[in-house]
Amino acid sequence: MKLSAARDELLAQLQTVSRVASTRGAIQALSGVQILADAAGVELRATDMEVALRVPLPAQVEREGSVVLPARLLVDVVRSLSGPTVVLDLRAAEGDVELVAGNATFHIRTLRGEDFPPLPEPDESGAVRVPAEAFVATVLKVASSASRDETRPVLTGILVSAADRELRMVATDSYRLSVKETQLEQPLQQAFEANVPARALQELARLVQQLDGEELTVAVRQNQIVFGVGGVVLSSRLIEGQFPNYRQLLPETYEHELALSGSEVTDVVRRISLLAQKNAPLRLSFGPGELTVSSQTPDIGEARESLPVPFQGEPFEIGFNPEFLRDGLEGVESGDIVLKLISPLRPGLIQAADDPGFLYLIMPIRLNV
Repeated sequence: MKLSAARDELLAQLQTVSRVASTRGAIQALSGVQILADAAGVELRATDMEVALRVPLPAQVEREGSVVLPARLLVDVVRSLSGPTVVLDLRAAEGDVELVAGNATFHIRTLRGEDFPPLPEPDESGAVRVPAEAFVATVLKVASSASRDETRPVLTGILVSAADRELRMVATDSYRLSVKETQLEQPLQQAFEANVPARALQELARLVQQLDGEELTVAVRQNQIVFGVGGVVLSSRLIEGQFPNYRQLLPETYEHELALSGSEVTDVVRRISLLAQKNAPLRLSFGPGELTVSSQTPDIGEARESLPVPFQGEPFEIGFNPEFLRDGLEGVESGDIVLKLISPLRPGLIQAADDPGFLYLIMPIRLNV
């Protein structure tokens, strides 16, 4: 294999693809980037066996072939180069790749190519076309609620459902639940549903924002999902197991329903959260016409701030995880929010006043009086 490519384009594509290369594991080849060069062009590939990424590289191919090189080292080397063009030449007998740019020459040892797994091939014939902007916006609304606890793998995913003109995503870590329903301008060719690892969808969102693609292809297979956008292919295994029925988690009625200024409440919560450290809860104290947000962390300090709210009834106090509450409030990007509450020990619901498709359910923390 021998090819030449512009240094800046090579670096950009290497940085993109290497994000999914494995940083831990017994198979050394998974920490590498596979470079494939053939008559069709050059493609860079990486995978950690859960998520895989294939990106095209504009290059001139002098000799076809493939090689696997250490991802981090290759990125660092290419970043350090000053020449405008980089030449990569596989020297099979020496077991390395000669990399030349300007007056600099590097010899980088190859990884075992036979240990690098084959990646799913894109198949547009069975793919559903989805507006990329709507898909990414929906991902970003719910991704923070997905669990990071690998002992409950079904909760580390985002349940993606699409049918006709509706795209829905649901995520929960059992302490909070996010639901976002997005209405599409055009009906989809076919319906699909899949529990996709949150990190795969977050990587996809990053890619779409970089590529500025207008359309996304989605193909759901037996145990994997394959996305295509702008010549880039991202694939991921699907998470097995039954995703919770989120509708059963939503209370049917609430005692209090308050319309609040989203920006004002969010700013207050951000400020007072600065003093809620070491797992200290954020206290929301409701009284007639007023909400007081307070926090206290022993040995650090305390803070409180009040704001007018349309609250009526018996005063009560409820506690929330500060980070979780901020995530819910920030999910309402603009305008008023609707806060629905039942009691200090029952979950609260945050909605956007002008977007009934977004729901954020958050469990309270029991407060010590």
